[in-house]
Amino acid sequence: MVSRAVIACLLGFSIAACDRQSGSAEQAATTPTADEVTTAAPAPENRPTGTVDRSHKGEAALPAAFQTLDGKPASLADFRGKPVLVNLWATWCAPCVAEMPTLDAAAGRLGAATPVIAVSQDLDGAAKVKPFLAGKNFANLKIYTDPKLALSTGYGANLPTTILYGADGREIWRVTGGFDWAGAEARKLLAEAA
Repeated sequence: MVSRAVIACLLGFSIAACDRQSGSAEQAATTPTADEVTTAAPAPENRPTGTVDRSHKGEAALPAAFQTLDGKPASLADFRGKPVLVNLWATWCAPCVAEMPTLDAAAGRLGAATPVIAVSQDLDGAAKVKPFLAGKNFANLKIYTDPKLALSTGYGANLPTTILYGADGREIWRVTGGFDWAGAEARKLLAEAA
């Protein structure tokens, strides 16, 4: 069982790393090459711009478990056989919350052929996420919780991070930072799910 101190440290790290755009010497050591990463076209003011990273292409999805809002177990293996778009977010992460409406719209366009799952990294799980979702009109997103932070720690991910997996369960690309999922760049990226 993970101690509360470890969870508190992980939460602190996640908050500090939320959509961090500046690099440090430590980050530079693991920064992918220019061929592996592209930055989205400059967006109009107040529009999020994330970074597209292809350096993990071909890596298998993590076997980490997360859960439905009802507390039933789930994993990325449950989606094998069709592409899936996985969004790691939290209620306290402003760029995460800002991109959710466009992510919901993308989920509507993709339909059942490519499920879009939003996996909350809130430590309080459904107790925090359900009240947050009340009054929000997300008709297409499939919401899950990961109160043990298995996915964000397993990927070493800043929030938000969104990963596209192919039908074979292997990564195609990931976007770190807020992104306009209704924009032209997103449409091109999401077309790779086919």
